[in-house]
Parts: sequence; C-alpha cells; structure tokens
Amino acid sequence: MRIRVLKFGGTSVDTHEHRLMAARKVIQCIESGARPVVVVSAIGRRGAPYATDTLVELLTAIDPTIPPAPRERDLMMACGEIISTVIMAQTLRTLGYAAVALTGNQAGIITDNEFGNARILEIHPETILRCLERGWIPVVAGFQGITRPDEVFTDGSITTLGRGGSDTTAAALGAALRAEAVEIYTDVNGVKTADPDFVPDAPTLPEITYEEVAEIAHQGARVLHPRAAEIAMDYGIPLWVKCTFTDEEGTRVVADANGQRRITGVMHTGKLSYLSFYIPYPEHKAQLELEVYRLMARLGVNLQGIGVDEEGFGFAFPREHWHAVRNTLDGLIIPLGTPSWFYLFQFGEAPSQVCQIQRDMLHKAGLGERIRTVPITIAEGCTMVSLIAHGYSHQPGIFAELHRTLTEVGIPIWQTADSELSLSCIIPESEVEKAVRVLHDRFALDAVAR
Repeated sequence: MRIRVLKFGGTSVDTHEHRLMAARKVIQCIESGARPVVVVSAIGRRGAPYATDTLVELLTAIDPTIPPAPRERDLMMACGEIISTVIMAQTLRTLGYAAVALTGNQAGIITDNEFGNARILEIHPETILRCLERGWIPVVAGFQGITRPDEVFTDGSITTLGRGGSDTTAAALGAALRAEAVEIYTDVNGVKTADPDFVPDAPTLPEITYEEVAEIAHQGARVLHPRAAEIAMDYGIPLWVKCTFTDEEGTRVVADANGQRRITGVMHTGKLSYLSFYIPYPEHKAQLELEVYRLMARLGVNLQGIGVDEEGFGFAFPREHWHAVRNTLDGLIIPLGTPSWFYLFQFGEAPSQVCQIQRDMLHKAGLGERIRTVPITIAEGCTMVSLIAHGYSHQPGIFAELHRTLTEVGIPIWQTADSELSLSCIIPESEVEKAVRVLHDRFALDAVAR
C-alpha cells in the first residue's frame, strides 16, 4: 500500500474556500494511486475563534493571576485541532470521499508527560491502517498525543507537542506508516531564501537538505518545525514543503548537498532581549555562569548568541520570557567558596526592592562583607539575523564579508555566533529588514534557486 502523509497548516483550513483547495490536494493524491493520511492544524491564527492562542486566552482570562494547570491547559489547546479535524473530514465527505476524524489518541500517538512540549515516544498506527484498508481517509489532529496510563489517569492524559507540533505529527506518522512521502502544505510555495515580507522576490529553493531546513527553522523561519526535519532524516522519509493554493512543485528536502559549499538563505528570529553579566571574579566566574545556564534551562528558555569574555558573559533569549527571567535573576543569591562569598545578582545601578531586601538580610546575619554584586545590564529591542551557509562555517573571509556588509550600511553588531550551518549576528530589531535585504543582495541569493 502506497501511503502519503499530507499536513495542512492553520491558514490552509481557516475558511471553506481554503479547505476546498486543501481537499483538492488530497483528491490529487488519491488520483495518483496513493492513500492519503491527512494531518491538520487548528483553524486560523491568533484572533480566530478556534485558533490555539484564542483558546488559551479564553482559559487564562478567567483569572490572569492564577496560571492554568499544565494538564488542563493542554486539554484546552488540543481542542482547536480536534475541531479542525472534524470539519476537514466533513469537507471531504461532502465531496464524495469517505473520511474519518481521529484525535491524536485515536491515531495511536503516545508521548511523554511533558505537558506543553511533549515528545512522541511511539506510535501504534493500527487504527489508521484499518481505516485505509476500508477505503477511508484518516484525518488526524496534529499537535497532540496522549500519555501512557498511570495509577490516576488510567486512560492517559492529552498532551500537546509545542509550537509547530503538527509538522512533528506528520513526520512521525510518516515514519510509523512507512510513507512514501510527507508533504507539508503552507501558505507559501516552499522554502524561500528570505522572508518574502522583506524580500518580495525571494526565490523558492527547489531542494534543501534536512540539516539546512532544520537550521532555517531554528533561525526563525516558520515554514517547517525542526523536529519534523530531524524525524524525516532519521527515517529516510522524502519530505516536501508545498503551497496549498498553487500547483508549484515546492521544495524537496533531501539527504545531503553532495559535499558542496553553498549559501542558501538569510533568516531572522523574532524579538530578543540581551543580558550582560559583569563578573570580575575569576575564581568563581565559571561556576556562576553554569548556574545561570542551569536556571535558564529550568525555565525552558532557549539561549542564543552566547558571548563570553574574561570578566563576564552574555546571551540573548526570546523577549516573551523576559518577565520570568527577570523574576528569577533579580535578587538571586549564589553562595560559593569556603568561607562562602554571596554573589547577589542585580539589574541596573539602583537595586530593586527584592535586591535590597536580600542585601539587608545578609547584613543582619553579619555577612555584609562577604557580598559580591553581579551587575546585569539589559539590551532590549534586538534580533538575530543569520546566513545559512552549509560548509562555510570555517571558510576564511565569509564572516568578514557578513560583518562588512552590515557595518557598511550602519547596522551595529552587538554579538556574533556560528554553527556548522549558519553565521549569525545580533543586531537592533529596527535594522532587521535592511539587514536581510543587504545580505540577500551581497551574497546573490536571488540566483541560488536557479
């Protein structure tokens, strides 16, 4: 049995007209001789009545001072995909095709119990296969699964897979079903060399590697979730990124670039904040740095553009985490050494009320002379622009050209970072559009897709 998994994002199922266009892609799959398994996201984006963000806002609005329990939050978030699944199945039925809606649980998707960012542990696809044998089109709710039973919840608990989780659902089902391909349908016609809002004529890449598309996703593009690319790569599943609303070929994701060096795109992240820590105490600097990294990990904060020097370190992080980061670090005390030095973390020159209370408590305990302040400065309004450069991370001159291109047009660089697949600069957010355009021109990316 030839099986193909087709995943449709929120903008592909947000109106009746768009759902009909998505349904035509499903019908074309059937006419090609393959059996489609459809995965759908919630209908629309923030503000739409059944979008995930809208459902979460409905829950948190009950009392903003009391956060929902993670289990119940996931239960609420999963509703958007379930609604979308039933509506898409009904759309296919009205066109004369037998279809059945399945929740993540009914599709056999088992996850760990990390509510809000669960990972798929295994998939039992027997129900999907029975549907296919009967000639039905399974329409599966993306973004969700269920935990294994425990002593309290003997039927398991619904979980969600994090942002972009429907892509992960599609790739994982493709692996479990040994599908001949996984097709990710969006509102753009494939993976582009830059954000089309900044570079309207940015070409579509006909091919890209699994590693490159995962890096592009990590560096800000939302065309495909990196977990989906990693799963497809691990299981050798052909992967496509296509547009629901056109008949263009889209982008094929392949195994490798045949060892060639190439630059395939300029990406940018969302809004970032950058923290700098001043620690002129070499005997304890490394330990303090490690403790801060551990705290950020416990908060679930993804760090970017980490910079280290002899008297401090710094990093950027998504601005949405700013309040949690500040509340954790401001007034933090870390005792180190024998006898102990008490390192007190403080934002800005004037201590907050929390910092002052901590300092007063240490003085009252007779430890005032053992206090060492760790000043933290914050730079808001920044973002990161990245050159996706396969095989160029250690090539002399590429970073110099990147640096020169930005500084020649007056764009300040606050921090740099690199990986095997990208070269990145943290810059003011106000300059991101200019940065993307000049880098796209300087590295002739309009010719990459030809």
